[in-house]
Amino acid sequence: MRMEILELEEIEMEEVAVQTKEKGRQIALDLSTLLDLADDRILLQLTSRNPELRFEVDKNHQLIITMPTKDETGNINSELNAELVIWNRKDKKGNVYDSSTGFRMPKDGSLKSPDVSFILKERLEKLPADSGYRKIAPDFVLELRSDSDALKDLIDKMLDYIDNGVRLGWLLDPQGETAYIYRLNGKHTSQSFDETLSGEEVLENFALNLRTLFKKK
Repeated sequence: MRMEILELEEIEMEEVAVQTKEKGRQIALDLSTLLDLADDRILLQLTSRNPELRFEVDKNHQLIITMPTKDETGNINSELNAELVIWNRKDKKGNVYDSSTGFRMPKDGSLKSPDVSFILKERLEKLPADSGYRKIAPDFVLELRSDSDALKDLIDKMLDYIDNGVRLGWLLDPQGETAYIYRLNGKHTSQSFDETLSGEEVLENFALNLRTLFKKK
């Protein structure tokens, strides 16, 4: 992997030790002494020069770099996104986004790119025009655990979503065949893949039968 940070003309770089932590297909870099990760221009340049990678910033201001997923996970991600898109086409209540979309979280300033997300139209219409990432917590987020993802890291990420104002979040764990449901009211639950997921009041009349996507082990 080659990162183009040194080519950013706006930044005067110094030789500073960079702390690196590898977690599955993710790499966490502490670049706080080198880059202002609150500056969307820097992250947008990184993204444009490294389109095969996904960049996020966690609440501790570490740059999280995610490698491309394997084909099986990518296929299921596409199916999940399609399910929500088809549901949304009927009433067009908002916008559905895939994992290439980044959002600035309003509370901690982190940059998140959920695997699937949804934002109501009326909330989008109130946002000011911005050349950077939209500062908004989606109404709904979904994260799909891949073979190399640590479950604890994803659980922490889901709790961060809720802390920033996400109303409903689903964490799907194919390894444990478990769906973890997170709600803004703090009533977090889990259920088997054999049970149908409900979009509740956030995704009204949306239901997801996980067995159509995941075969029983």
